[in-house]
Amino acid sequence: MIRFRYRTAAMAGATMLALAGATVPAQAAVPAADRAPACFDPQDVGAGSAAARGGFADRDHRDITPAQQRAIEARTAKILGAKGKPGGGGSGAAQAGNIPVYVHVMAAADGTGDVTDSQIAQQVTVLNRTYGGQESGSASNTGFTFTLAGVDRHYNNQWHADRQSSTYRSQTRQGGANALNIWLVDFAYLGIATFPWDYSRSGSIDGIRVHYDSLPGGGIANYNLGETATHEAGHWLGLYHTFQGGCTSTNDEVGDTPAQSSATNGCPTGRDSCSLPGLDPIHNYMDYSYDSCYTEFTAGQTARMQQMFGAYRA
Repeated sequence: MIRFRYRTAAMAGATMLALAGATVPAQAAVPAADRAPACFDPQDVGAGSAAARGGFADRDHRDITPAQQRAIEARTAKILGAKGKPGGGGSGAAQAGNIPVYVHVMAAADGTGDVTDSQIAQQVTVLNRTYGGQESGSASNTGFTFTLAGVDRHYNNQWHADRQSSTYRSQTRQGGANALNIWLVDFAYLGIATFPWDYSRSGSIDGIRVHYDSLPGGGIANYNLGETATHEAGHWLGLYHTFQGGCTSTNDEVGDTPAQSSATNGCPTGRDSCSLPGLDPIHNYMDYSYDSCYTEFTAGQTARMQQMFGAYRA
């Protein structure tokens, strides 16, 4: 089980993961199919390394360059325009609604990671509470609700350790583009997600992978209230980290999340890492704060998720 934090260290030009005082090559710690390459190819990285959450590593997802960001925004606007009204233009295709949730418990052969039905039910409750804007008076109700549609359990040491991830996801995934599949595994992250714009080319492995011990009642200190799944589902619905792009006006493509230079660790009230207006959004689900620090999505994030859902998942 992962119950400690990681840090990165540079040795001979290579990125390393420091684990309990020992240094190991990053490529030895991450399954080959899930290593992020230099190019933007979701198939090459299992369409999942796109967006990991956690503070377990300083770099936990593939880079999305400003040019790629612009291309994604242009593609989305074109799709929404075509769906929204004859001749294109506008965002009339933006949608929200109920999302069926399929949970795949990837336990070890000895039963490690075999979370209870109660934990799964609590996790779905957390999704409904966080996406319903119920954790803060300033939180936005996103309009999305989540209904548990199915649970399956597998007892396979390789799958439990997130090995052969493209294989196990393609063999177990259920539902269409609108269905959130959650695979519960034991790996060096808290979570990894696919983006909605990857679905057309990588739909068979679409969904989020979440550390089983991050569910409500789990054993990872500061990350065991179930809000890792909230964060990863945000990526699945098209949100970037709030620190995407650093101190830039474009940032995460959302106007009401103040720019921040880097991810948050813990819950540092008053953190202000950019000269641009606004304090860092440490309470936003798309930062890297502790679960107990998370309280909200913004109205701008709601609008973006609804647009992305309408474009790629409805």
